[in-house]
Amino acid sequence: MSRIAYVGLGSNVGDAAGNVRRAIRALGEAGRVRRVSSLHRTPPWGRSAQASFVNAAVQLETMLGPRALLHALQRIERRLGRRTSYRWGPRVIDLDLLLYDDVHVDEPGLRVPHPRLRERPFVMVPLAEVGAFPRGRGMPRA
Repeated sequence: MSRIAYVGLGSNVGDAAGNVRRAIRALGEAGRVRRVSSLHRTPPWGRSAQASFVNAAVQLETMLGPRALLHALQRIERRLGRRTSYRWGPRVIDLDLLLYDDVHVDEPGLRVPHPRLRERPFVMVPLAEVGAFPRGRGMPRA
């Protein structure tokens, strides 16, 4: 059975917009990309002494469960050049599993909905563009 997941994307290293576009294409490995937000240039969050980010969100139809999807996102990040750095630091690509149907997951290394979703306009605006908050449904509780 296919599920609908929402993935946030961000980059602020090198060709940030190109990095996000490459990641969107790569998400086809994890399912079918149904909707893509516009690209948004946003100030860094957490640590301000770095370049601005390019952020986006996609609606992804997937057969993968939440944990398997997280692993697929991490594989894509590594293949596109993501390296471990400090928290909220610069990154070639960042793929975050933000929402997964109406499922709530609270496990080590995986929380869905993403726990800081509401604090981040750079996530909320692209999510709204791809239909994550249908009229009358409201925003999910983290």
